[in-house]
Amino acid sequence: MGKVLVAMSGGIDSTVSAVMLHEQGYEVVGITMKTWDYASSGGKRKETGCCSLDSINDARQVAVELGFNHYIIDIRGEFGNHVIDNFVDEYLAGRTPNPCVLCNTHIKWESLLKRADAMDCEFIATGHYAQVREENNRFVVSKGLDANKDQSYVLWGVSQDCLSRTMFPIGKYNKPYIRQMALDMGYKELANKSESYEICFVPDNDYRGFLKRKDPTLEQRVHGGNFVDKQGNVIGVHEGYPFYTIGQRKGLGVAFGKPMFVTEIIPETNTVVLGEEEDLEKSFMTVSKLNMQKYEQLSNKMPAITKIRYKHNGESSIIEQVGDKIEVEFMTKVSAIAPGQSAVFYEGNDVIGGGIIYGGK
Repeated sequence: MGKVLVAMSGGIDSTVSAVMLHEQGYEVVGITMKTWDYASSGGKRKETGCCSLDSINDARQVAVELGFNHYIIDIRGEFGNHVIDNFVDEYLAGRTPNPCVLCNTHIKWESLLKRADAMDCEFIATGHYAQVREENNRFVVSKGLDANKDQSYVLWGVSQDCLSRTMFPIGKYNKPYIRQMALDMGYKELANKSESYEICFVPDNDYRGFLKRKDPTLEQRVHGGNFVDKQGNVIGVHEGYPFYTIGQRKGLGVAFGKPMFVTEIIPETNTVVLGEEEDLEKSFMTVSKLNMQKYEQLSNKMPAITKIRYKHNGESSIIEQVGDKIEVEFMTKVSAIAPGQSAVFYEGNDVIGGGIIYGGK
């Protein structure tokens, strides 16, 4: 069947993926990547998730029980240089980053592929709810069967070289089925294990506190900027522009007598623009830093469903590639287009490609 390197986080999805491949006759090699040591961030909560000692031990125990090799690799340096530095830089530039996309694109898959080559593994596998297939000599990520768990959005940046060797064993199943599989395999504790939806290096979900700990002078430097309305009138004082995101309503610290939302962030002047909900609605955006999957490039305008964030259902749009950017015209206005977030374009269930939102209007 071949030899496959399986990324094992210690969670239910990657564990079931490894067991499935093992039972199908593949020679499985497990690998757990230590990406982050939360204690070094100064956070107060106990370390949890894919980088915790408990999770690493859970992954190793499965490998021991099934009799395949398991390795732990420390990529904290690579992770910090790429993902965390970018996370901080993007907020300081007034944008809203998506570190999971960057991690998949530049860290996890590249690290897996490098180790797979060193171990003579033909394939790499992960526990993502997605599918991959070949069409017209291109490798395409498609949505997972379980619409509630589909993770194709965070995989738009994976390269053709990586996709050509990637397997998603659980992509054709829904989460309840996978949970039942874990129970049937005898992993009762794992099947009932809670899942984390937080950023792995910000498990207390306080990105503002994380930024302050990374740069102790930041709060002092940016505190006291102005809230302004769309006409430019000063309507309040804020805590510093990096601590706000497009679409934010709660936590502004100022009462306005009506709901107000962050509509624009201007880092050069430490200004945060506020408006009403209708002011968030846009019908056009530009997307840069592209990675194309289904088509190498777009020769004409084409219809697509465009998602502007992970939990966004997607909106009908017309997309056109102009040089190294894609221009997106939405059929109906969408709310809270945030520069720095990922835009992913779909044709049916297939990922056409994706990129980073540059701006909207």
